[in-house]
Amino acid sequence: MNTIPTEFQITNLLHQDTYLVDGQLKKWTGETSEVYSTISSTENYAPTLLGSIPTMGEVAAAEVVKSAVAAYDKGQGIWPTMKVIDRIKCMENFVTQMKATRSEVVKYLMWEIGKSLGDSEKEFDRTVEYIYDTIEDYKQLDRNNARFTKSQGVNAMVRRGPLGVVLCLGPYNYPLNETFSLLIPAIIMGNTVIFKPAKHGVLLISPLLEAFRSSFPKGVINIVYGRGRDVASPIMKSGKVDILALIGNSKSAIALQDQHPNKNRLRLILGLEAKNPAIILPDADLDLTIQECIMGTLSFNGQRCTALKILYVHESIAAEFNQRFTEKVDALPFGNPWEKGVSLTPLPEKDKPDYIQELIDDASAKGAKVINAKGGERSDNYIFPAVLFPINKEMRVYHEEQFGPVIPIITFKDIQEPLNDMAESNYGQQVSLFGKDIKTIAPLIDTLVNLVCRVNLNSSCQRGPDVYPFTGRKDSAVGTLSIHDALRSFSIRTFVASKDNAYNNAILQELLNSKESNFINTDYIL
Repeated sequence: MNTIPTEFQITNLLHQDTYLVDGQLKKWTGETSEVYSTISSTENYAPTLLGSIPTMGEVAAAEVVKSAVAAYDKGQGIWPTMKVIDRIKCMENFVTQMKATRSEVVKYLMWEIGKSLGDSEKEFDRTVEYIYDTIEDYKQLDRNNARFTKSQGVNAMVRRGPLGVVLCLGPYNYPLNETFSLLIPAIIMGNTVIFKPAKHGVLLISPLLEAFRSSFPKGVINIVYGRGRDVASPIMKSGKVDILALIGNSKSAIALQDQHPNKNRLRLILGLEAKNPAIILPDADLDLTIQECIMGTLSFNGQRCTALKILYVHESIAAEFNQRFTEKVDALPFGNPWEKGVSLTPLPEKDKPDYIQELIDDASAKGAKVINAKGGERSDNYIFPAVLFPINKEMRVYHEEQFGPVIPIITFKDIQEPLNDMAESNYGQQVSLFGKDIKTIAPLIDTLVNLVCRVNLNSSCQRGPDVYPFTGRKDSAVGTLSIHDALRSFSIRTFVASKDNAYNNAILQELLNSKESNFINTDYIL
């Protein structure tokens, strides 16, 4: 057990005993749940108690729904009718306060979800950058819309308006960055939001509560705690939610949709599961390919929807690839998140090693072998990445999104084999394609872009940069997230139109000159 650096030690427990509703950090006096880290702070292994959070239910759910609905006020509230520049000022105030919480949030990212120090810092900094980039994109969107157009004798000013109340549910693997990729555009476009943090990575939101409270008008952002079935379900059953924004799995998304009484009025923005493959062609540069596949399969222990979750290797190079790849996997250092140079870190879900073991046992019983020396080695809070070969379609690991450190490898002779598998898959987010010959690559790209939404050439799958669209086909996503697309996903085109005649034009001109309307204006936001 390495000594924990002073700045990362848990010296005081964080008992989150308030929640944000109607612009107030309200005291919670009901039942609470303890929050543990799978990382041990003692010589003899034991989970570390970090603090506690409220265990909320229907009463709190009704309270935050009432708050968000009142703040939106059927589109007549202060926030949805506010000038764009004033909403931007509120968001700038928030991000300024957020930056002051960096060290505390990073510490809890490490303890709560086991993310390495470097990756935790990167997640925080990327989120701050995402907010600033969103602000700039929103300014440009407003500039583009701050004008009248004329068609067939009709003058119109077209802008984007909010949709209503958003229920925002983020994932545990990127509890700050991916959650904020939903939260920030939802808020800045004029919607009001109910946010429930993920099951892991919940205490790291605590340092931000005051920034949320003080930066936005009351009821614009409401934050509750508890299990999804106890809190999110009654929120959906109220029928008052206009947008379900969720990054998680399709079963949860379907269950929540089914509880809404007016599904036709519910907009969905969903980032869901994926089974992203790598296709490794005979002429692939193996040095580059192995490096990218290590990163793709095992960055944050494979706990990413964008992770490479199955590797298709051409049979002519499989032996060499497997040998070199497994050596690299076994060389990856395991340790606590703050340890220098660590690649593999404790798993935040205490039952995840058992689940990974189930996949290994199932594959082994059906003909696969663990081909790396360390594969499947267990500790109290980890299972070392197992490389499984050869995989077939009878195995669970072929079908299930493992979301953890196990790497299935399957060979192919004819390129149509992986293409057919991808076409039949329930998922369609991304693929990594490794090869060099353009006569082979060109037709493959033309097919792959119709099977997934991002083809990564000689590089691992990933979400960023955030200016690029992030979405998926089939069960992998609904809607598109990026800085540009998210602003549109959380809004709707709305416009004022008038027939082009002297009477109407005089009124429009007077509206523009008076600046009485927040909607009808041509102000240029610098």
